[in-house]
Amino acid sequence: MPRITAATVAEHRSQQVRALLDAASGILASTGKAPTMSEVARVAGLARSSVYQYFTSPDELLAAVVADVFPAWARTVLDRVEAAVSPGGRVWAYIEANVDLFDSSEQAVARALSQIVDPQVLMPPMKAFHRQLQVPLREALVELGELEPDAVAEHIDALVMQAARSIGAEDGPLGPQTRAQALARLRRLLSGYLQLPPASLD
Repeated sequence: MPRITAATVAEHRSQQVRALLDAASGILASTGKAPTMSEVARVAGLARSSVYQYFTSPDELLAAVVADVFPAWARTVLDRVEAAVSPGGRVWAYIEANVDLFDSSEQAVARALSQIVDPQVLMPPMKAFHRQLQVPLREALVELGELEPDAVAEHIDALVMQAARSIGAEDGPLGPQTRAQALARLRRLLSGYLQLPPASLD
């Protein structure tokens, strides 16, 4: 029986699963390929046989990664949106947080998952992720007085995607200067509409 390092068996199991999910995500980000159980065990610091105590197959492990990462990414964006103090600030926080997601290892994980995971496994959490983020965005747009919040929300998402493509964020992490240029471009376009100063968006 493996040595229990946590206060309870349940806590130990949770820690081990967390280590395996983090290891799998890290391998996905660095290689773009589905990790083997041996690779995940090595990165997590566990014996290969231990991985099978938590996941019966590589496909089950990848499905668990999918179920784990999208809620975590959503929480990252939503926390930043909720911290903003004005409707325009919340819209800007949504934009900035999404650009930052593109400019991170999470984008590499998402890209790898889209290539190796069955769409039937991947699409439901992706759609739930999108729906979850759209709620506060649309609410902020309504508070701004927008009469077509659904349509404008889609336009904002398109602007974020286009900004990410134009600076190469979909191909890998950016430098601070490139990120700043992308956000400055969006700020020039949207600061008036968002009722925020062009030089200091909250």
